[in-house]
Amino acid sequence: MCVGYSTRDLAIVDGDLSTTQLVVASKEGNNEALGRLLEQYRGFLLMLAHRYLSERLRRRIDPADIVQLTYLEAKRDLPSFRGETPAEFAGWLRGMLKNNVATAVTRHVTTQKRSVRREIDPAPKGAGQDSVGGWIQQLPGSTTSPSGVAIREEAVMALLEALHQLPETQAEAIRLRYMEGLTLAEIVERLGKSDTAVAGLLKRGLQKLRTILNTDDCPWI
Repeated sequence: MCVGYSTRDLAIVDGDLSTTQLVVASKEGNNEALGRLLEQYRGFLLMLAHRYLSERLRRRIDPADIVQLTYLEAKRDLPSFRGETPAEFAGWLRGMLKNNVATAVTRHVTTQKRSVRREIDPAPKGAGQDSVGGWIQQLPGSTTSPSGVAIREEAVMALLEALHQLPETQAEAIRLRYMEGLTLAEIVERLGKSDTAVAGLLKRGLQKLRTILNTDDCPWI
Protein backbone atom coordinates (compact mmCIF):
# COMPACT_ATOMS: atom_id res chain seq x y z
CA MET A 1 0.00 0.00 0.00
CA CYS A 2 1.42 3.37 -1.01
CA VAL A 3 1.45 6.16 1.51
CA GLY A 4 0.55 9.57 0.05
CA TYR A 5 2.80 12.56 0.55
CA SER A 6 3.08 16.13 -0.68
CA THR A 7 6.01 18.22 -1.85
CA ARG A 8 5.98 19.80 1.60
CA ASP A 9 7.56 16.58 2.91
CA LEU A 10 10.29 16.37 0.27
CA ALA A 11 13.92 16.93 1.16
CA ILE A 12 15.28 19.29 -1.46
CA VAL A 13 18.44 18.03 -3.14
CA ASP A 14 20.35 20.17 -5.64
CA GLY A 15 18.85 19.77 -9.09
CA ASP A 16 16.09 17.34 -8.15
CA LEU A 17 13.14 19.71 -8.55
CA SER A 18 12.19 21.96 -11.45
CA THR A 19 11.30 25.59 -10.89
CA THR A 20 7.61 24.74 -11.25
CA GLN A 21 7.94 22.04 -8.59
CA LEU A 22 9.74 24.50 -6.31
CA VAL A 23 6.81 26.91 -6.67
CA VAL A 24 4.34 24.19 -5.69
CA ALA A 25 6.48 22.97 -2.78
CA SER A 26 6.94 26.52 -1.51
CA LYS A 27 3.20 27.13 -1.52
CA GLU A 28 2.74 23.93 0.47
CA GLY A 29 5.03 25.25 3.19
CA ASN A 30 8.42 23.77 2.28
CA ASN A 31 10.82 26.47 3.49
CA GLU A 32 13.86 24.83 1.90
CA ALA A 33 12.11 24.89 -1.47
CA LEU A 34 11.21 28.55 -0.98
CA GLY A 35 14.82 29.42 -0.25
CA ARG A 36 15.94 27.64 -3.41
CA LEU A 37 13.18 29.28 -5.41
CA LEU A 38 13.99 32.81 -4.27
CA GLU A 39 17.67 32.27 -4.96
CA GLN A 40 16.83 31.42 -8.57
CA TYR A 41 15.31 34.88 -8.97
CA ARG A 42 18.12 36.88 -7.33
CA GLY A 43 19.75 37.85 -10.61
CA PHE A 44 16.40 38.77 -12.15
CA LEU A 45 15.48 41.04 -9.23
CA LEU A 46 18.93 42.65 -9.09
CA MET A 47 18.71 43.46 -12.78
CA LEU A 48 15.26 45.02 -12.33
CA ALA A 49 16.29 47.04 -9.26
CA HIS A 50 19.29 48.35 -11.16
CA ARG A 51 17.06 49.19 -14.12
CA TYR A 52 14.49 51.06 -12.00
CA LEU A 53 17.07 53.20 -10.16
CA SER A 54 19.07 55.93 -11.86
CA GLU A 55 22.85 55.96 -11.51
CA ARG A 56 22.64 58.84 -9.02
CA LEU A 57 20.04 57.09 -6.90
CA ARG A 58 22.09 53.90 -6.87
CA ARG A 59 24.75 55.80 -4.91
CA ARG A 60 22.25 56.12 -2.09
CA ILE A 61 19.97 53.12 -2.56
CA ASP A 62 21.67 49.73 -2.90
CA PRO A 63 19.77 47.46 -5.33
CA ALA A 64 20.81 44.47 -3.21
CA ASP A 65 19.01 45.98 -0.20
CA ILE A 66 15.83 46.34 -2.27
CA VAL A 67 16.09 42.68 -3.31
CA GLN A 68 16.62 41.54 0.28
CA LEU A 69 13.54 43.47 1.41
CA THR A 70 11.56 41.87 -1.40
CA TYR A 71 12.71 38.43 -0.24
CA LEU A 72 11.50 39.13 3.29
CA GLU A 73 8.12 40.30 2.02
CA ALA A 74 7.81 37.29 -0.28
CA LYS A 75 8.36 34.93 2.66
CA ARG A 76 5.83 36.84 4.74
CA ASP A 77 3.18 37.19 2.05
CA LEU A 78 3.55 33.84 0.25
CA PRO A 79 0.09 32.66 1.42
CA SER A 80 -1.41 35.48 -0.67
CA PHE A 81 0.29 34.27 -3.87
CA ARG A 82 -2.41 32.65 -6.05
CA GLY A 83 -0.31 31.64 -9.04
CA GLU A 84 1.07 28.22 -9.94
CA THR A 85 3.83 28.86 -12.50
CA PRO A 86 7.35 30.34 -12.44
CA ALA A 87 6.20 33.17 -14.72
CA GLU A 88 3.40 34.07 -12.29
CA PHE A 89 5.82 33.93 -9.38
CA ALA A 90 8.25 36.22 -11.21
CA GLY A 91 5.44 38.70 -11.87
CA TRP A 92 4.46 38.62 -8.21
CA LEU A 93 8.06 39.32 -7.14
CA ARG A 94 8.36 42.09 -9.75
CA GLY A 95 5.34 43.87 -8.34
CA MET A 96 6.74 43.80 -4.82
CA LEU A 97 10.13 44.98 -6.03
CA LYS A 98 8.58 47.93 -7.88
CA ASN A 99 6.71 48.96 -4.75
CA ASN A 100 9.87 48.71 -2.67
CA VAL A 101 11.83 50.81 -5.17
CA ALA A 102 9.10 53.47 -5.14
CA THR A 103 9.05 53.51 -1.33
CA ALA A 104 12.84 53.76 -1.13
CA VAL A 105 12.95 56.62 -3.63
CA THR A 106 10.23 58.48 -1.74
CA ARG A 107 12.02 58.00 1.57
CA HIS A 108 15.47 59.01 0.32
CA VAL A 109 14.48 61.75 -2.09
CA THR A 110 11.04 63.20 -1.41
CA THR A 111 10.81 62.84 2.36
CA GLN A 112 14.28 64.20 2.98
CA LYS A 113 13.66 66.93 0.37
CA ARG A 114 17.11 66.55 -1.07
CA SER A 115 17.75 67.08 -4.74
CA VAL A 116 19.73 64.24 -6.24
CA ARG A 117 20.81 66.51 -9.05
CA ARG A 118 22.37 69.00 -6.64
CA GLU A 119 24.12 66.42 -4.54
CA ILE A 120 27.90 66.62 -4.74
CA ASP A 121 29.25 63.40 -6.15
CA PRO A 122 31.63 62.06 -3.48
CA ALA A 123 32.62 59.04 -5.54
CA PRO A 124 35.94 59.16 -7.40
CA LYS A 125 36.05 58.53 -11.11
CA GLY A 126 35.44 54.87 -11.82
CA ALA A 127 33.57 54.14 -8.60
CA GLY A 128 30.33 53.68 -10.48
CA GLN A 129 31.93 50.99 -12.60
CA ASP A 130 33.14 49.19 -9.47
CA SER A 131 29.58 49.23 -8.15
CA VAL A 132 28.27 47.76 -11.36
CA GLY A 133 30.99 45.11 -11.23
CA GLY A 134 29.76 44.12 -7.79
CA TRP A 135 26.22 43.85 -9.14
CA ILE A 136 27.34 41.56 -11.94
CA GLN A 137 29.28 39.38 -9.50
CA GLN A 138 26.13 38.82 -7.42
CA LEU A 139 24.36 37.21 -10.36
CA PRO A 140 24.17 33.41 -10.01
CA GLY A 141 26.72 31.71 -12.25
CA SER A 142 28.29 34.97 -13.40
CA THR A 143 31.77 33.98 -12.26
CA THR A 144 31.56 30.28 -13.11
CA SER A 145 29.79 30.10 -16.46
CA PRO A 146 31.91 30.47 -19.63
CA SER A 147 29.96 33.55 -20.66
CA GLY A 148 30.37 35.12 -17.21
CA VAL A 149 34.14 34.59 -17.26
CA ALA A 150 34.30 36.07 -20.78
CA ILE A 151 32.90 39.41 -19.63
CA ARG A 152 35.91 41.63 -19.04
CA GLU A 153 35.79 44.19 -16.26
CA GLU A 154 35.94 47.18 -18.61
CA ALA A 155 32.83 45.96 -20.47
CA VAL A 156 30.59 45.57 -17.42
CA MET A 157 29.09 49.06 -17.54
CA ALA A 158 28.46 48.86 -21.28
CA LEU A 159 26.80 45.47 -20.92
CA LEU A 160 24.54 46.62 -18.11
CA GLU A 161 23.45 49.76 -19.92
CA ALA A 162 22.86 47.74 -23.08
CA LEU A 163 20.59 45.29 -21.22
CA HIS A 164 18.59 48.24 -19.94
CA GLN A 165 17.95 49.27 -23.54
CA LEU A 166 16.31 45.92 -24.32
CA PRO A 167 12.69 45.09 -23.49
CA GLU A 168 12.52 43.46 -20.08
CA THR A 169 11.71 39.96 -21.35
CA GLN A 170 14.56 40.06 -23.88
CA ALA A 171 17.01 41.23 -21.23
CA GLU A 172 15.93 38.47 -18.85
CA ALA A 173 16.20 35.80 -21.55
CA ILE A 174 19.72 36.98 -22.42
CA ARG A 175 20.70 37.07 -18.72
CA LEU A 176 19.38 33.57 -18.06
CA ARG A 177 21.09 32.08 -21.11
CA TYR A 178 24.46 33.82 -21.16
CA MET A 179 25.00 34.80 -17.52
CA GLU A 180 23.33 31.95 -15.65
CA GLY A 181 23.92 29.35 -18.35
CA LEU A 182 20.36 27.98 -18.36
CA THR A 183 19.26 25.71 -21.19
CA LEU A 184 16.50 26.70 -23.59
CA ALA A 185 14.09 24.31 -21.84
CA GLU A 186 14.88 25.85 -18.45
CA ILE A 187 14.32 29.38 -19.79
CA VAL A 188 11.02 28.27 -21.32
CA GLU A 189 9.88 27.06 -17.90
CA ARG A 190 11.14 30.17 -16.07
CA LEU A 191 9.54 32.66 -18.45
CA GLY A 192 6.38 30.67 -19.15
CA LYS A 193 6.79 31.00 -22.90
CA SER A 194 7.07 28.57 -25.80
CA ASP A 195 10.36 27.31 -27.25
CA THR A 196 9.78 29.44 -30.32
CA ALA A 197 9.04 32.56 -28.29
CA VAL A 198 12.17 32.17 -26.15
CA ALA A 199 14.34 31.49 -29.19
CA GLY A 200 12.93 34.67 -30.72
CA LEU A 201 13.69 36.68 -27.58
CA LEU A 202 17.29 35.45 -27.58
CA LYS A 203 17.76 36.09 -31.30
CA ARG A 204 16.30 39.60 -31.22
CA GLY A 205 18.08 40.43 -27.98
CA LEU A 206 21.46 39.39 -29.32
CA GLN A 207 20.87 41.28 -32.56
CA LYS A 208 20.10 44.42 -30.57
CA LEU A 209 23.10 43.97 -28.30
CA ARG A 210 25.38 43.66 -31.32
CA THR A 211 24.25 47.09 -32.50
CA ILE A 212 24.96 48.59 -29.06
CA LEU A 213 28.10 46.85 -27.81
CA ASN A 214 31.63 46.50 -29.11
CA THR A 215 31.87 42.80 -29.92
CA ASP A 216 35.64 42.89 -29.30
CA ASP A 217 34.91 43.65 -25.64
CA CYS A 218 31.98 41.23 -25.40
CA PRO A 219 32.94 38.26 -27.62
CA TRP A 220 30.14 36.11 -26.19
CA ILE A 221 27.54 38.06 -28.26
